[in-house]
Amino acid sequence: MRRQRGAGGGGAGWSSPKPIMSKNRDKFNPDPSIHISKMSVIIPFSPDVPCDSNGQRMWWAFLASSMVTFFGGLFIILLWRTLKYLWTVCCHCNAKKKEVHRITTGDGIKRTDKDDPAASEVGWMTSVKDWAGVMISAQTLTGRVLVVLVFALSIGALVIYFIDSSDPIESCQNFYKDFTLQIDMAFNVFFLLYFGLRFIAANDKLWFWLEVNSVVDFFTVPPVFVSVYLNRSWLGLRFLRALRLIQFSEILQFLNILKTSNSIKLVNLCSIFISTWLTAAGFIHLVENSGDPWENFQNSQALSYWECVYLLMVTMSTVGYGDVYAKTTLGRLFMVFFILGGLAMFASYVPEIIELIGNRKKYGGSYSAVNGRKHIVVCGHITLESVSNFLKDFLHKDRDDVNVEIVFLHNISPNLELEALFKRHFTQVEFYQGSVLNPHDLARVKIESADACLILANKYCADPDAEDASNIMRVISIKNYHPKIRIITQMLQYHNKAHLLNIPSWTWKEGDDAICLAELKLGFIAQSCLAQGLSTMLANLFSMRSFIKIEEDTWQKYYLEGVANEMYTEYLSSAFVGLSFPVICELCYVKLKLLLIAIEYKSDQRESRSRWLTLINPGNHVKMQEGTLGFFIASDAKEVKRALFYCKACHDDITDPKRIKKCGCKKFEEDQQSALSPKKKQRNGGMRNSPNSSPKIMRHDPLLIPGNEQIESMDENIKKYDSTGMFHWCPSKDIEKVILTRSEAAMTVLSGHVVVCIFGDVKSALIGLRNFVMPLRASNFHYHELKHIVFVGSLEYLKREWETLHNFPKVSILPGTPLSRADLRAVNINLCDMCVILSANQNNIDDASLQDKECILASLNIKSMLFDDSIGVLQANSQGFTPPGMDRSSPENSPVHGLVRQTSVTTGANIPIITELVNDSNVQFLDQDDDDDPDTELYLTQPFACGTAFAVSVLDSLMSATYFNDNILTLIRTLVTGGATPELEGLLAEENALRGGYSTPQTLANRDRCRVAQLALYDGPFADLGDGGCYGDLFCKALKTYNMLCFGIYRLRDAHLNSQSQCTKRYVITNPPYAFELVPSDLIFCLMQFDHNAGQSRTSFSHSSHSSHSSSKKSSSVHSIPTTNRTNRNKSRDSRDKQNATRMNRVGQEKTWFTDEPENTHLRTIQIKPVNTLAVNQVSQYKSTSSLIPPIREAEDEC
Repeated sequence: MRRQRGAGGGGAGWSSPKPIMSKNRDKFNPDPSIHISKMSVIIPFSPDVPCDSNGQRMWWAFLASSMVTFFGGLFIILLWRTLKYLWTVCCHCNAKKKEVHRITTGDGIKRTDKDDPAASEVGWMTSVKDWAGVMISAQTLTGRVLVVLVFALSIGALVIYFIDSSDPIESCQNFYKDFTLQIDMAFNVFFLLYFGLRFIAANDKLWFWLEVNSVVDFFTVPPVFVSVYLNRSWLGLRFLRALRLIQFSEILQFLNILKTSNSIKLVNLCSIFISTWLTAAGFIHLVENSGDPWENFQNSQALSYWECVYLLMVTMSTVGYGDVYAKTTLGRLFMVFFILGGLAMFASYVPEIIELIGNRKKYGGSYSAVNGRKHIVVCGHITLESVSNFLKDFLHKDRDDVNVEIVFLHNISPNLELEALFKRHFTQVEFYQGSVLNPHDLARVKIESADACLILANKYCADPDAEDASNIMRVISIKNYHPKIRIITQMLQYHNKAHLLNIPSWTWKEGDDAICLAELKLGFIAQSCLAQGLSTMLANLFSMRSFIKIEEDTWQKYYLEGVANEMYTEYLSSAFVGLSFPVICELCYVKLKLLLIAIEYKSDQRESRSRWLTLINPGNHVKMQEGTLGFFIASDAKEVKRALFYCKACHDDITDPKRIKKCGCKKFEEDQQSALSPKKKQRNGGMRNSPNSSPKIMRHDPLLIPGNEQIESMDENIKKYDSTGMFHWCPSKDIEKVILTRSEAAMTVLSGHVVVCIFGDVKSALIGLRNFVMPLRASNFHYHELKHIVFVGSLEYLKREWETLHNFPKVSILPGTPLSRADLRAVNINLCDMCVILSANQNNIDDASLQDKECILASLNIKSMLFDDSIGVLQANSQGFTPPGMDRSSPENSPVHGLVRQTSVTTGANIPIITELVNDSNVQFLDQDDDDDPDTELYLTQPFACGTAFAVSVLDSLMSATYFNDNILTLIRTLVTGGATPELEGLLAEENALRGGYSTPQTLANRDRCRVAQLALYDGPFADLGDGGCYGDLFCKALKTYNMLCFGIYRLRDAHLNSQSQCTKRYVITNPPYAFELVPSDLIFCLMQFDHNAGQSRTSFSHSSHSSHSSSKKSSSVHSIPTTNRTNRNKSRDSRDKQNATRMNRVGQEKTWFTDEPENTHLRTIQIKPVNTLAVNQVSQYKSTSSLIPPIREAEDEC
């Protein structure tokens, strides 16, 4: 029969219950004459359980068993240590006597214990002790299992106590019938065995006997055996098992669950607090339900264990509601002391626990992979700007369905703005706090199952080498954890790419890629020196832009229509098998409304390591094969599917390309469906996998500037290329030989050159000018086509860069500052083809708006300069039609008639300038006549659309583009670097300089690369289409007749206004539609084949001015294409040419010009009219300027 419980407490509405033991006593002893000793206790009677006939309580027997065990063992240990000490003292005295005797014998032999073989043997006691230590040690698997099992059984014994706490403190129980008692007995037998192991392994038996765990065993194990003997159960001190919870953190560490200091500390605090709380509650439960012994247990009260837990909590917190309180003297005495310790523990532990929980990483979980959905890990420089730019391009709607989850890993928790960005994309983005240098964090984000790992770099850091070193360490850590993971990382400096090759598991074949921002940034700027506007077009092609529709007829309307185009890949339908590339290209453009620019071609050459080559606009000799991958320019990924679905039988008569869907004529293999959007990535990497292969690669064709004495004096021995045949090369030169003084530069009469204004000092980080010079020295240019490069800047800085530049021809240095107008006039900046403004100091300023101050000041300084218009005497624009700001010259053999020239440069505003910016918003300061809003995105601003500004931020899109298709990076890198190959990168990693090589057929074959040209429409073979013709007709004619692939237009900004005074600025139109109307002033971007005969005939033009602005950019000169009859050419233009020719022949002097190929010398004659010395100087600007001999003296001699 269970005891009845009272409400307990002394608050209002609570009545003090009568002691239940008093009720039981009255029941079993109705006669008050029966004498009961004061210490006697009447226990509840149960007929089912055999009890003492007198009803005597036996709690003292249980307690005595524990006390006897504890003090008996303690006495034995102390007695043993005392006897051992006495024995040691006695033995020590005897040993001294023996030593004295040994010395007095004088035998000369000193004996030690080592001489006794028995002393060196390990005794059996030591062996047993070592075995016991191994059994309980957590350093072994057996020890860890045993420790965890003991802890689990201790918690099990505590749970049994919780169950039994609802019964009376002492009751009669039959061991053979009570299941809980049997389980408790089994647990305690195990605890006894474990206690024995611990005792044997203990080095200090006394301290072991006084340990907390030993005390717990003393007061919990022996009472169980007593209860079996007496058939009684006493709750007693079984609550001490709660003290085992203190070891909870150790157990979790053994299981490798707790690994951080904060988590270990948190578990320690919680386990100590809870174990102390439960243990104290157990003591209150015992004394309150038993009563005071000296009161004959008459003052007991019925409290459940959980009521005691509640009482202890309100006591520790000093609240004390008064509803439950201690009545016994023992309970109150305990509460007095517990308040002192409990209050201190509560006041110190609870705030620390709350602080640890509050400081716990909010993003410290683990990623759970979703079946059927890939995920990538993005790490490195994680900020609001970098993440927003990445997500904007990666999750763009034009990529169709991006079934990829993005997992960001960073060691700093995101701020509120970044956290809000993550929440907006919560369906596809997750963030975890951690470091890729920690293998545990890599395991949390499931790096082993990730599709790729992308590492972002801090483009604005003050020390780019340190940033690259950090990213290389991230690559090493990730590859060390999982060598097969595909990694795409951003690098800031080109020379640091070599360190990635030292990582054994880094391989291009697995899709690993390094996007070098300096290499691509300077490569893009270098392309603008050859064809201004191309950098803008390429940047827009690999960036995902949404279509913005504008109704009014403005330049923004046509520009944004082109911006909506991106680069995609898709397999070509079997209907194209056997057709040549030009035929397929025309069919795709006319019928499918797709622009095919390149293919991935299966090579049959045995010597080629890679069977697949990336060919850009190959010729008629390339026939399409089954499974060929095509590179397309289109507005979204769905349109590109037409190339895969096209069937001649089903779609031949369809005029609407939107109706071209998948038909049932043949089966399509799903594994061949690959687009640059979110489908399957292509990793057969063309040139990447074959350094020796020579795919046809896009290149620019610069304006052909004829020279005179430079070409005459050329020696075949100096016309060398590097060992790969991809770049022009010359023996290394000392920097002193290329330094120009201001007077020498002025006397050289530089013209058609490239001026590089660079800000930097001895402390500035190197920007890698080699990446700028290499594209301008590509081997698919003939030597005479190379533009002279003049660096204007600090000599101390340029000396640091010169080690990588001394093997390039036609490079000069003018020490000075780009802000000095005298220096700028000395290098004839008004006669240059392009002025580039760079700064190496941009990232040393904290204020973002001031990072570009030097470049902006230099740009505004140049634009405000004024120049003399003396060159105008050589112009002949008074008669006939000439587009505003342009003149024409029609050499006899030129395919692109009408070299685009500026009539004159009187202000710096007409000088072609491209400025590098760090902060996109600073673009508003470059053009004072535009109306760009400061919050306008960079690609929507006028300077970017015109190709006069470039920011490294546009390269962020390459991370996404490379992930979806690494062939895109191969195309971009090959295009902007002039043809850098992995073979060349390996050589630069070894020597950090180009190595000269002999011109073998293999290296000379590398010159045969496709290149980009700009065609003028106001004259030449396409002049009939230039005035109101359709772009599609021009596309088909150029493709069929000359194998030229047109892909964009460079148009005057105000061409649609038809006004007399038009702005000379131009903007880019990418991939116009077929019916797009052309105007005579348009320049057409096209891909043309390499011309082997371009260096075998030279033509100079006496009345052509210099090229000076994007509005009047030069056109390529391809002499293999004949001149066609210009039916649209009016009579006024013909008469003007006749007048010019008559005037030049009447007063002239004959001069001979030679080609740059001595073995194929072809003489041409021109007439020069020496109006005056200044005029002759202006004529001399067209001479090649790699020689420092002042051409002006030569002109004076001729006079």
